[in-house]
Amino acid sequence: MTASAARKALIAHALKHEGAWVDHPWGEDVAKVGTKIFVFFGEEGPDFGVGVKLPRSLLYARAQTFVQKMGYGMDKSGWVAARFVKGDKVPVELLRNWIDESYEAVAAAALPKRKAAARKTRRPAARR
Repeated sequence: MTASAARKALIAHALKHEGAWVDHPWGEDVAKVGTKIFVFFGEEGPDFGVGVKLPRSLLYARAQTFVQKMGYGMDKSGWVAARFVKGDKVPVELLRNWIDESYEAVAAAALPKRKAAARKTRRPAARR
């Protein structure tokens, strides 16, 4: 699978999660749940990268040759960046699992707030 095809497949996978949507801050593609980013996909081009938050798989991920520090101090919060250049074999299934883990970590904080806000805006049922 080419880097471009892997990128498209992984974005589609990220969007299968409840409440997930694509945004384009800084000209890069990201997947969000609520207002929180759970995957960074970067800009489309010959090189490909995925940034994810991994509370469970962090140590394993950091041991992979294609994983780098996320930067901006985000690595201290469990974020990693998997980077690939043209011709690299992209471990799509592993990255899908990491996207799932990142979604779970971020959605745990993002979705309850959205659901609580939705409950507050609902009107109470009329009493008879």
